Amino acid sequence: MPRPLTVVQLLPALESGGVERSTLEIGRALVAAGHRSWVVSAGGRLVERLEAEGSSHIEFKVGAKSLLTLLKLPALRWLLRELKPDIVHARSRLPAWMARAALVGLKPPPHFVTTAHGLNSPGRYSAVMTRGEQVICVSESVRTYLLQHYPRTDPDKLVVIPRGIEPADFPADLCIDPTWRREFFERYPQLQGAPILTLPGRGTRLKGHAEAIELLAGLAGRGVDARLLLLGAAEAGRESYLAELQALARGRGVDQQLVITPPRSDVAQVYALSACILQLSNKPEAFGRTVIEALHMGVPVLGFDHGGVGELLHELYPVGAVPLADGPALLDAAQALLEAAPPVAAFAGYRLADMQRATLALYTGLVEPH
Repeated sequence: MPRPLTVVQLLPALESGGVERSTLEIGRALVAAGHRSWVVSAGGRLVERLEAEGSSHIEFKVGAKSLLTLLKLPALRWLLRELKPDIVHARSRLPAWMARAALVGLKPPPHFVTTAHGLNSPGRYSAVMTRGEQVICVSESVRTYLLQHYPRTDPDKLVVIPRGIEPADFPADLCIDPTWRREFFERYPQLQGAPILTLPGRGTRLKGHAEAIELLAGLAGRGVDARLLLLGAAEAGRESYLAELQALARGRGVDQQLVITPPRSDVAQVYALSACILQLSNKPEAFGRTVIEALHMGVPVLGFDHGGVGELLHELYPVGAVPLADGPALLDAAQALLEAAPPVAAFAGYRLADMQRATLALYTGLVEPH
């Protein structure tokens, strides 16, 4: 049996997001396997949950983009010397730079691992994510991207470990509670009476909300009745952007068929209510977790064919992949799915347990190579 490990994960903060979620998921797996899990960050609302699941948190601003951060290198080096980690795992660029510098001179030296969670703009600053002894890529698209922009990187150390979902959270046989359904439509009556297209994502221009509204208008122009739900786009601080989207919908005559909601925790029920999930980011996503969530439930997904989203659609639901920014192709595909969507085939991969198991095996393989 492998000996217990001490693993330190570093990231800017623990507020929300995919990086933060993966940090908690690996921390939970480490604790369950009898290892010691430490997380270093500036803190945030997820710290309480992290600690409740058995990890230890140290508040340390390793992600603040300021020259003052560099003054904290001695303190970070001292901290790592005290923790004596077997693995130091950096999940973001500035924490990776800080960790690499802090590891200089430590005896015995911990193994340094990075995870490329995103398709960062190429350059010397982002190149640090390729400097781990092992570099975890959350999709084959990320691995290809790193090799394209950093050709000197040893391809053998780039390990693809896709993010995963808990299958029980997104079951194919989910039965919508009648009370939930009634309350949902009482709150959003505009969504009743026609198939719902749902675009989940934060209220940022990159997510393709405007493209979704144009798609809704295009369907209406063809006499195809549909509704559009922008799930999670109504965030504080995004008021001017939301007003812009609502003005676009009014101008296109579909404002009565559109609903924009804050983030919700009942996304599985919303997926189950939807005829199709949209993934229209104009910037390639590193992975595309919502694609896996929806397809695991048997809900069709329609998305632009690039990045991790295109990769997943080609593998799991090819009919849902359309060329980037091709409005007519998107409209044709959406109409076809609404009229007669091919069933989504069941698949067994992309489970949270797979991601946890592969990451812990990578850690163990560094410390105890065969």
